[in-house]
Amino acid sequence: MSKVKTARPNFVSTTNACKLCTPLGASLAFRGVEGGIPFLHGSQGCATYMRRYIISHFREPVDIASSALGEKNAIYGGGPNLKKGILNVMKKYEPKLVGVATTCLTETIGDDVPMYFNEFFKEFGDLDLPELVRVSTPSYNGTHTDGWHGAVRSMVEQLCVEDHADTGRVNILPNMVSCEDIRHLRDICDHFGIEATILPDISETLDGPALEDYVKIPEGGTPISEIKAMSGARATIEFGRCLPRETGGTSLETRFGVENHRIGLPMGLRESDRFFEVLESVSGNPMPRRYELERGRLVDAYVDGHKYIFGKRAVVYGEEDLVVGLCAFLSEIGVDVVLAGTGSRGKGLEGAIAQVTHGTARVAPEVREAVDFHDIAAEAETLAPDLVVGHSKGYRYAREWNVPLVRVGFPIHDRFGGQRLLHLGYKGTQALFDRVVNAVIEKKQADSSIGYGYI
Repeated sequence: MSKVKTARPNFVSTTNACKLCTPLGASLAFRGVEGGIPFLHGSQGCATYMRRYIISHFREPVDIASSALGEKNAIYGGGPNLKKGILNVMKKYEPKLVGVATTCLTETIGDDVPMYFNEFFKEFGDLDLPELVRVSTPSYNGTHTDGWHGAVRSMVEQLCVEDHADTGRVNILPNMVSCEDIRHLRDICDHFGIEATILPDISETLDGPALEDYVKIPEGGTPISEIKAMSGARATIEFGRCLPRETGGTSLETRFGVENHRIGLPMGLRESDRFFEVLESVSGNPMPRRYELERGRLVDAYVDGHKYIFGKRAVVYGEEDLVVGLCAFLSEIGVDVVLAGTGSRGKGLEGAIAQVTHGTARVAPEVREAVDFHDIAAEAETLAPDLVVGHSKGYRYAREWNVPLVRVGFPIHDRFGGQRLLHLGYKGTQALFDRVVNAVIEKKQADSSIGYGYI
């Protein structure tokens, strides 16, 4: 069995955190709704910090509104600022939805956002109001993935409130994946003959085309009408083995009887097989020939690349469900995950990794929860890794250890196209496999005194 550890008892500060702020994840999720504007109820600095992180990864302009609280509001409450801020957003952006996420400041002073919403509706109910969704996201209680899942659940619970007639659609809650992953999921559903409601859909809102004129709210995103009709879907598929107990999928199942299929991120052969089996079940259609061919090419690539990577040792880190998916994939291809780290805690990471690597892992990884990179580095230095798999925040350690960094997840600041990396399904696994093998080959070439022209 793998061993789980948290940060050392005498660890009194965080150095290069292996997580991001909770409302950042909520902002990303709200951005994936048609006509949606993220709104942070807190200080202006929170919105500025999060915009910086999001823009450097997606390379797109991103507006995040703020109630811009100051010292006075910290004492007397932020209700007036919140109401005024929503009115300003309505005037400037004309949004269809304003997603309000709380921050450390407003949670600490105890601002009652539901009450402020009720007052706002009473005071300004005569106006043409957008949909307003609220979510509690203090950064001292969770990570950016908690913010993402919390926002998705809040949208489902606050917008989908009536038992809708049967739509024949399938809801997909994809977890925090890339824009390219969302596009690929859409294509897969189309080929299966499935009309899918993907929530959130960031494929266009955070990776759009070049436009002649600046658009305040980009096109794309999940239509609000589709969110409201999710109660009439034939099924929900949500990705994640480390999800909270209560999610958007469980809410729809409990309130409206929409069957919820919870599976892991479809990374690697076996986890992708599970996804396609669920699609066959909910659609009643067999797997299209194109995906049979993709699967066959992936198996062939596993065989061809085995000699380069078998027995290599990897350190993996990032969002908890991404770490589980990576462990599933790496164990299949013969790479030993010696350390799996995440900034979250209490998400069942150890059990999830054991599930997806059963029968394929040669060694049990050291599983570290609630850690930062200082702690990961201290552990990893004794494990002699051959490669590191995770986002850009681990670059300095990969450089120090002189091993390749295969960049996945969020954020990717030091490479171009992070929002277009494909990870999911047979096709995404193939792309990731090629990157891992080539990273190992490139390292062998770089370390050689003569250089290999043929490997």
